[in-house]
Amino acid sequence: MIKKRIIPCLDVKDGRVVKGVNFVGLRDVGSPVELAKRYNDENADELVFLDISKTQDGHDLMLDMIRETAKELFIPLTIGGGIRSVDDIRQLLNAGADKVSINSAAIKNPELIREASDTFGSQCVCVAIDVKYDNERKDYYVYTHGGSKATDIKAFDWLKQAADLGAGELLITSMDHDGVKEGFDISFLKEAVKLVNIPIIASGGAGNIEHFVELFNETDISAGLAASIFHNQKVEIKDLKEKLNEEGFEVRLS
Repeated sequence: MIKKRIIPCLDVKDGRVVKGVNFVGLRDVGSPVELAKRYNDENADELVFLDISKTQDGHDLMLDMIRETAKELFIPLTIGGGIRSVDDIRQLLNAGADKVSINSAAIKNPELIREASDTFGSQCVCVAIDVKYDNERKDYYVYTHGGSKATDIKAFDWLKQAADLGAGELLITSMDHDGVKEGFDISFLKEAVKLVNIPIIASGGAGNIEHFVELFNETDISAGLAASIFHNQKVEIKDLKEKLNEEGFEVRLS
């Protein structure tokens, strides 16, 4: 059985980790370097670092901070936010990233997924997909630019296309569930795992340990990602992994 992964996420704006609800109302929660070190010591399986200031404001890659963060880690580091080209990806990998997460740029130019996969290997390429249910159109649609811009792309169509183009992994965030702490979007995730044969990281909605138990019981999702509940230590990664182990899931305990 493949081990389930627990992944904290650092949403970084202007050099600080922030967190909001439904992608708005951001508040400062600390230093990326300090939080990265803490999560490394607490036995997280990976760390995702999303530069949301770049996505929204279009500034340069945070290479110095990424180098500092990577120095603190012995676990895989995924970097995302405003990546536009293969050269951007090369710079991030050279700065210490193990994987990159591409979102808006992949929608604007889907061939970037194939080009990145061919150049660096699919294991380095994670496609992030921000999804929201549209009540008028009765379907899930993709959003870009940090969740601020709606598209006409149906979420299920896009995740299949991303996998076909060579993505090694998908990071799916439910905007409806983000920061609400009432559980993952199980119904969407159940359908998503049927459509692709690559790992999916679920994001958006985790509020307690039972939400992760439900996620792995109800779906074949590979990993659960969360931010605020780990930042404020409402959920300790050690306790979460011990509970998952008790429930019969394979996890890395040390």
